[in-house]
Amino acid sequence: MKRNTLKLAVAGAVLATASAAANAGIVIPAGDWSLDVSGNVNYYTSWTHGKGTNVVVGGLAGAPNQHTQNTMGNGLLPNFLSVSGSTRQNDLDVSFTISLQPGSANNAALQQVGSAGNTQGGLNNRQAFITFGDKSWGSVKMGKDLGIFASDAILNDLTLLGVGGGSAGSAGNTSLGRIGSGYIYADWKPQISYTTPNMNGFQATVGVTKAFNTSSVNNNADHADGSYTYSLVNRGSNANVAFEGKASYSFAAAGATGKVWVSGLAQHVGALKQTVASKFNAAETWTDLNYNIGKNEDPMAYAVDLGAQTSISGFDLVAYGYYGSGVGTTGQMLNGYGHKGQYVTTNGTAVARDSYGGYLQAAYTLPTKTKVALSWGESKLGKGNGEDLATMGDVVRTNEQWNAMVIHPLTKHLNLVGEYSVLSSRNQYGLGNSANTGSLGAILFF
Repeated sequence: MKRNTLKLAVAGAVLATASAAANAGIVIPAGDWSLDVSGNVNYYTSWTHGKGTNVVVGGLAGAPNQHTQNTMGNGLLPNFLSVSGSTRQNDLDVSFTISLQPGSANNAALQQVGSAGNTQGGLNNRQAFITFGDKSWGSVKMGKDLGIFASDAILNDLTLLGVGGGSAGSAGNTSLGRIGSGYIYADWKPQISYTTPNMNGFQATVGVTKAFNTSSVNNNADHADGSYTYSLVNRGSNANVAFEGKASYSFAAAGATGKVWVSGLAQHVGALKQTVASKFNAAETWTDLNYNIGKNEDPMAYAVDLGAQTSISGFDLVAYGYYGSGVGTTGQMLNGYGHKGQYVTTNGTAVARDSYGGYLQAAYTLPTKTKVALSWGESKLGKGNGEDLATMGDVVRTNEQWNAMVIHPLTKHLNLVGEYSVLSSRNQYGLGNSANTGSLGAILFF
């Protein structure tokens, strides 16, 4: 039974080169229980040079200043301290996992004496779950853990061992890695799920997870008549649960090993409403108006993906792609909906935006056990059917990232990482920004 998602992440991202011992924590016998203390500590320094001053809502490259900026903090993985316990009782394998993720970033725009450690060094709580089952019929998980849909996309992403796009500690207490420029974030979700036994390499998981709110910025415009409008699509009623599932097949043949997987997600999003903040000119105050643009409907957002990973003769290859409707981009349900036409009316219609993208990754392990890797990925967001470009032209159309990495195992637990990424973002008008980032750091697993 797989008790610790961090260990899956390490196994997937390291791809058997960075640390063979990374899957084994500190095991402590404790009566009927076996305790396993594991985790990682990582730290990186990054230099990012931005180009462009365009507005790209949801763009990962942002609208940076025209200079090089240094940041320090965690990479895509936060620091992890995980405690798991397992036992066999009443013919059941029973386990628990609780983990904490303290951040190391301190990237406030203005650093003052005495302020260090007060910003962006927060503590996450990503895991707290129990499992029970038997190898004859599978296992049940209840609690908070990595989501099911797109989980294999991030677990096979090598930027999990580094920074990826953006910079160290740029998103709270972690970087973004390749999230949003090749796949949608699986996130950490309350869930109830069932996983089948491993049947000659085939395994499947189905579950219900906490549904996310929709949130879509449509416009932040200065109109020709002197008026200003800002609008946000959000869910006006609580949705039910999200339904998620995945199936995979692992193989080993002719000197090659690998895995093929498919996963999906679907959830009702509730009655969509548009909050419109508007003023006639700059001297006016904002006036908030709410319109029901879902016509009391409860649309279904969904996404599916397909991926494959293989290792042969020192090469590790990954290919991944996804498609969705209403799920948005980067984060689930983010910028997934707009409204039909240029203006919001009380009887308007909400429209779903298509999401699609993927990534390719190739790595080779040298005789020194140093891994060199190159990857490319892109996430795209389309206009909704009948959506007016003037309304959502500043919303992101594409986030694209090229990434090169060198990972060297200094010891069997400690890895040095060097990385260079080129991240670009464009809005629906085709205007964009870019950010070039170089990173150096280390990650230690125990």
